[in-house]
Order: sequence, then C-alpha cells, then structure tokens
Amino acid sequence: MAASGTVPGYRRLHRGVQRWLWEQGWTGLRDIQERAIGPVLDERSDVILVAATASGKTEAAFLPVCSALAERSGGHGIRALYVSPLKALINDQYARLTDLCRHIDVPVHRWHGDVAEADKKAVLRTPDGILLITPESLEALFVRRGHAAARVFAGLDYVVVDELHALMGTERGAQMQSLLHRVELLRRRRVPRIGLSATLGDFSAAADFLRPGERDRVRVIVGKDAGQRVRLAVRGYLDRQAPGDDGGGPGRPAAESIADDLWAALRGGHNLVFANTRAAVEEYTDRLARRSRRHGLPDEFLPHHGSLSKELREEAEARLKDGTRPATAVCTATLEMGIDIGLVDTVAQLGAPDSVAGLRQRLGRSGRRGRPATLRVYVAERENTPETPPGDMLRTGLFQTVAMVDLLLERWYEPPDTGRLHLSTLIQQVLSVIAQRGGARARELYDTLCGSGPFHRVDASAFARLLRSMARHDLLVQEEDGLLLPGEAGEELLNRHDFYAAFTTVDEYRLVNGAQTLGSMPVDNHVGPGSLLVFGGRRWQVVEVDPRQKVVVLRPGGGGRPPVFTGADTDVSDGVRARMRRLYTGRDVPRYLDATAQDLLAEGRGHFHRMGLADRTVYAWGSDLLVFPWRGDRVMNTLALLLRRCGLTVGDDGAALTVSDTRPQDLWRTVRELAAGKPPEPWELAAQAVDKAVDKHDRYLDDELLVRSYAARALDLESAWEVVRAMAAEGAAVSGG
Repeated sequence: MAASGTVPGYRRLHRGVQRWLWEQGWTGLRDIQERAIGPVLDERSDVILVAATASGKTEAAFLPVCSALAERSGGHGIRALYVSPLKALINDQYARLTDLCRHIDVPVHRWHGDVAEADKKAVLRTPDGILLITPESLEALFVRRGHAAARVFAGLDYVVVDELHALMGTERGAQMQSLLHRVELLRRRRVPRIGLSATLGDFSAAADFLRPGERDRVRVIVGKDAGQRVRLAVRGYLDRQAPGDDGGGPGRPAAESIADDLWAALRGGHNLVFANTRAAVEEYTDRLARRSRRHGLPDEFLPHHGSLSKELREEAEARLKDGTRPATAVCTATLEMGIDIGLVDTVAQLGAPDSVAGLRQRLGRSGRRGRPATLRVYVAERENTPETPPGDMLRTGLFQTVAMVDLLLERWYEPPDTGRLHLSTLIQQVLSVIAQRGGARARELYDTLCGSGPFHRVDASAFARLLRSMARHDLLVQEEDGLLLPGEAGEELLNRHDFYAAFTTVDEYRLVNGAQTLGSMPVDNHVGPGSLLVFGGRRWQVVEVDPRQKVVVLRPGGGGRPPVFTGADTDVSDGVRARMRRLYTGRDVPRYLDATAQDLLAEGRGHFHRMGLADRTVYAWGSDLLVFPWRGDRVMNTLALLLRRCGLTVGDDGAALTVSDTRPQDLWRTVRELAAGKPPEPWELAAQAVDKAVDKHDRYLDDELLVRSYAARALDLESAWEVVRAMAAEGAAVSGG
C-alpha cells in the first residue's frame, strides 16, 4: 500500500481521524477505504460499499463520515444514524467507533433492547453525534417517543445501513426502508445513505433497495483488494442409522462420525461450526462436549444461537476473542455477520448451506490478516435400501452443497426477491405512523408510506382496501372528521413488546437454573417435571413448569434431546438448481471432495443417468410420477399449483414434484393443454394455495389482499410457464406428436 501521507483521499480526512489512523499503526488505506472518501464527503449521491468480510467496510464509511461531523461542529440532534440487524454487531461497532470518535469530540450512542433506559433518556435529552440502532428500536422510538423524534433527527447528515444483503427482500428490510423514509420526512431533506455488504450479486437491485425508485443516484463501489485464498474440503458421510446403535460398527449414525471428525480437526483452535438449526447447534455442542469429557480434557465447545440468553451468547463471544484459550462456537447465523470475534482458524458447515450468500458470509469469518480462509463442509446422506425413493437416490443434499460451493468460488450470489408487496409490514407501519403523530388521515398515510414511500407497489385502491380490512379487525377507527386512530385491537397490538419487529415471533418459555436465565424455547415443546433437555451445550432435567409465568425450572441432568425450535426455511434459487443439473450431467469431480463424497457424487450421477433424467423431465415410480424441472422453489411451487388446478394431486419435494396416481400420457396431455392456452393471472393461481397467511400480520388482510400478497411473494408464473412449454414439447416428442 502507498504511504498514507501521499494518498489524496487521506488528506481530506479530519486531523483527528488522521491521528487515530496513526495511533492504530496503519501504513495506508485499503482500496475500499480510499475510494469511499470522496463520494461520501461530496454527498452528491448515496453510496454502497461492497467488499469482503474484514476488509474495513465500516471504516470506509465512518472515516469520512466522522471527518464530516468533526468539520461541522455544533448543531442539534443525532448527526449520523447507523442501522444494523444485530444487537451484537452494534455493541461491537460501538466500541470501535467510540475509540475513533474520542479524537474528534463526537459522542457515540447505542440503542437496542439490552441498553439501559437511562442511556436512552440521555440521548433524548441531548441528542448529538452518532446513534447505532436496530430497526426494531428505531420503530419503538417512533411509536413510544414520536413527539421527540423530530428533535432527535433534526441535524441528521448521514445514514449508514450495515449488512445490506441481510435486509433486502425481507419484511424487516421493508420496515427499515419505511423508517428511513420517515426519518427524512422529519429532517425535511434527503439524507445521504451508505450501504455496507460483503455479498451482493445484483448491484442494481441493491441500489433500488437502498434508495427506492432512485437507483441511478446510488454509486456502487466494489473493493479491489486481492482475492481471498481458500482452503476447502467437503466431507461425505453415509448415515446408516441403526436403531439404538451409538457406537462404532456398520450401523453408526453419521452424526457420531461427524462429531468425531470435528473434535479431531478443531480441538485446540479458534473456530466456528455453523449448523442450519438451533436444535443441531445443541446436538453437536453436546456431542463435542461429551468427547472432551471422555478424554479428560477441558470443554472448549460453546453454543451460540438466538434462543440462548444474552449472557451465554456473550460468554461464547468473549471466549472466541480471548486468544489465550482455544474455543469453538457451534452456532446458527447469529455469528454469520461481522461481529469481531478475533482470528478464526476454520469455519465448518454442517449440512447443505441455506444459500450461497450465507456461505460467503460464513467463510468470510476465517482467513483474516493475510491467512487463507479454511472451510470444511460435512454432508450426510442416508444409506440406500430397496425402499429408498428415487429422488433420495440422487443424493440431492450433496449435489446442492457442491453446487453452492462452486457458485461461491465463482462469486455468484442469489438475487434478492424485490417483487413482494410487504402488506404485513405496511399494516405495522400504518399503526406506527398513527402512533407517532397521534392520528393521521388516510391520504396522509398513503402519501407517506406508498405515494412517496417504499410501499410504492401498493396503489391507492389496494391501500384503501387495506385500511378497511384493518378497521374490520378493530385495528383502526375513524373519527367524524376523517382522522384515523388505533382501535381497541390496534391499541393492544401497539402495546405488545413484539409489535416493533416486522418478523413473526413465537411464544416462549424462559429456561432457568437457580438465578441464571439460560434462554428460551417455544411453548409448543411438551415438557413436564422429569423431562430431559439438552440446552446451552449442557444436559438438564425439568424440575417445574409454570405455564402462567411461562418459566421452566431446570437442574443438571444426564440425558435428553434439544428442544424443537421454529424457523423459516430459505428458498433454493433457480441458479443453484441449474448448477445441480449441470453437475449431474458433467464428469468433473471437484478436488475438494473426500473419498466418501466422491463416491456419493458418482452414485448420484449413476442414478441420474439410470433414471434417464439427462434427456427427460419425468420419471415413473410405481403409480406416481416424479417431475424434475431443476428450477428454484418459487417456480416449483407455481408449477405445483398449476398442475393442481388441472385436477392432479401434486406434492412438492424440493428438487422434484410428485404427481400421484397418474399415468405419463395423462401428465403429457395435461401440460400440452396448459401450454396451448393462456397462463392464468397470478392471483387466480394464488387463490388455490392453502396456507397463504405467512407473514406476521397477514391475518388482518382480507381474502383479495392475502391472495395478492401470496402471489407476489411465492409465485413466479413467467418462469413456470417456460417449464410448462418445455414439458409440452417433451411430451409431444415422447408421444410422437
């Protein structure tokens, strides 16, 4: 790197910021940091900064932001707003920014559910400097302290949104867009926005998300630092699952073998093991802890997931940061994003990843300070038997994993879902604006949220329909002069602690041992005195269950299973399924596969060709037909609805559709008749879906709005119709005309 004193961007930074850089021992700025200074200071456009994890994106934003704040001393109100989806990330950035800002006399504040009320009141009394906040806490500020919001943001100059990719296309992202728009309405000016991300595949969509309707005014800066070196291994396991066999031998479950390999490979280092579910986190933490005890060694494996108490999560984070003792966290996505946990030797992934973007985030936790990133992926497939369905013989879990790893190496990421209406979140925002302002008229609400706001896909007639539906559920009442106020049910909703979250939350029991709160679990776990649980990486026995207080009292025990946790599945994209098919038809064997994974790959390819899927879409199995279009989950869902509309019984099994009790000639005739006509309207197809109410406030939508919302969220009719036409042509060729 060039010496910092010779870099033009460096000279534009405030002297106090330069002094901090010197104290840190920096010899220069990284590429993303140097190139961000001018655009951020000039404030002529919004900016998205894209660079790998640990590449200095936060500093790329805040070095110029802090310089601007230091140059414009004085004024009233928060000067820069940092929005993050994670409280732990806010805590981490708070420490870093406090150290930087002590050189320029700019105060730094944090605001989330774990911050003391006294600290929040101090911000309200004398708002100034930088405020770090979650979307939910910003929502709460509007609802509970709406009268103070205008004064708090009266001097706002910058907004920084971290982990932009994690918000795009989600209800939480729509909430954040609305909140930032409402902040600008209070500020009465356009406030420059800076988005930060390590995994963006569609820069145009990201720009439109950061500044809805004005993507051309968003500048995207992609860091050009040297590519990360990666050491990679995908290990395969055959799961024979012999009943009652927990030892070695031919019936050994794959989970035992995986735990053996994890313990041997990771013990003594600083590592992250990502599992796709909280139950898997608990299971593997318990298995690894038992191995440590069996060998008479200290336990260095700790759980980390969202249902654990703050104290247990922070204990795991502190152990990881402490370089003097080995520690490995078995975690969900809670440690996927950029919390500083020090140097990580290895990242392990249990099972097929949820997404390529998520795998990129996880890999980025390893390989800092010039070290290569190390990724170990563990994939188990069940042993084939005469009863194994053909779809399972294809080893789709392994092929999905390999597809995602290959796409990761090519720097391909899933495009965001930008077509949703987000009506559930719009209901929340209607109530929030009314609470903030003490009442609002329908036209004001529409102009604020839809006309000039982020819900621009909702037209005036649909918005009026939404208000009427809210009124029927007593969320709203209208005064004689037209003023809208919360109804009785609306007041009750506003007073609920979980109102501020746009995503669905579940009722939970609090788990306690003595005076210590261990965390929580969903109330639909059926436990009673004497039940055994694995939680927090330890084994417990239930002493008492208090349904009124929703408390479960535990004491140390000797067995049990993890609780059943709820969680949303992630859709597999078109790009991943297309790459899976390419792997089936190809011959290359990735070098990163171990011997068992190579055998499973060869086995899956053999069954693929034996079933004739290289040349056809449909495979007959008994009285059923398996349909393999190799398309993403939204397309598969749309195809299933189209075929059900024609009277067929269809199940969606991930990579395949199962059409029950149907002859091939009947399916071919059906798809030819479909292709010969016009596609139905999306809302016509969506009306057939059984479970349309998915998002948090969907239950308040009338039937028409619910159908519209489902169609926008779950259907891809254009792509599905391409599959129908291709299948019709295939059917014509098979039947000879």
